[in-house]
Amino acid sequence: MSEISQNTVSAVQAAETELTTVFSRFDKTARICSEKIMDAFAEYKVSEAHLHGTTGYGYDDKGRDTLEKIYARVFGCEAALVRQQITCGTHALAIGLFGLLRPGDVMLSVTGKPYDTLDEVIGLSGEPGNGSLFDFGIKYEQINMTDDGRLDLAAVKTRLGSGDVKMVFVQRSKGYAADRRTLSVAEIKELSDLVHSVSSAYVVVDNCYGEFTEAIEPVAAGADLQIGSLIKNPGGGLCRTGGYLAGTKKAVELCSYRFTCPGIGAEVGASLEENRAMYQGLFFAPAVVASALKSAALAAYLFTEAGYKTVPAYDDERYDIIQAVDLGSPDKICAFCRGIQSGSPVDSYVTPEPWDMPGYNDKVIMAAGTFTSGASIELSADAPIRPPYTVYFQGGLTYETGRLGIMRAYDEVMKIKN
Repeated sequence: MSEISQNTVSAVQAAETELTTVFSRFDKTARICSEKIMDAFAEYKVSEAHLHGTTGYGYDDKGRDTLEKIYARVFGCEAALVRQQITCGTHALAIGLFGLLRPGDVMLSVTGKPYDTLDEVIGLSGEPGNGSLFDFGIKYEQINMTDDGRLDLAAVKTRLGSGDVKMVFVQRSKGYAADRRTLSVAEIKELSDLVHSVSSAYVVVDNCYGEFTEAIEPVAAGADLQIGSLIKNPGGGLCRTGGYLAGTKKAVELCSYRFTCPGIGAEVGASLEENRAMYQGLFFAPAVVASALKSAALAAYLFTEAGYKTVPAYDDERYDIIQAVDLGSPDKICAFCRGIQSGSPVDSYVTPEPWDMPGYNDKVIMAAGTFTSGASIELSADAPIRPPYTVYFQGGLTYETGRLGIMRAYDEVMKIKN
């Protein structure tokens, strides 16, 4: 603590006094979600036998299959595919898109353009012939959100009237759109009810960063499929890799055919020795998410008081773990990331620099001294180097360590003269 200024220490102490009520909301949600997980573990009689893995084809993997039933029960849906062979959130999303869409279908994104890493999956960028949705004759359209950050339900209803839309795609989190609101489950329910009342289209939710921020998940409120990464919220910081797709039995089955192949689907996929971490990670997840939310709210309070724009505000309802701070310059972005890196348990001595990261159109700086590479449920920050020079902070396996990282980031930014 010696290298952190007394001004920063005092600012954090004042912030925590103001955030008492906000923090209690996060703790309440964590309790509700933890109770659901414990009920599911008890219902499916989890035992030591479930924590060991299989090899080869992975037929009759009791631990894997039971974990998928637990995910479905906790999320409030019919089925789930939870596998360590899914390499990242983008991979999980691609499985969902290719699993449900067919040549001639229309994918309608109703939250504007999706996150940058889906550009080449959809065919918005990249070389022709690389295997994108566009290459397979799948059409892409989008409806932007309204000026006040809401879903444009009237425009959605009008577009669905033609009957050719197969998928309504929702990116719940803001991604790299600093001014965009993250959507609540209530808003996704309203959209799902509308879509299903006028069409047979699937409602598919990119739920990355959103799990356990509310008491219920999008698929419990009417979405057909939600998709996420196990090195984000639901892995609880213990999963070393993996992703999930959860929703209706039909949707998950079709996605399983894309995950492996038609005729085999979810029947194979050896769990090796990953089951224990996947069970234990889910067990810890609500508490870890609450710590991440507290860390994000603390960052929002500090930087708001310092005169910076933050989205969401420190006392807003939160529907993902991401905190955006508009710092206004590349130097301040780099300073923030240096602070986060120095407050990390791994590679704290490393200085992050912007680089040409695969899947992104701008240079990106990332701070992530994590136990699992790229695990954004752990303390991390990243930013594309482009105006308005907004940094995105997320994670913190414990509030105490998240707090320390934020203090160091705040200290570094405050050293730079405007």
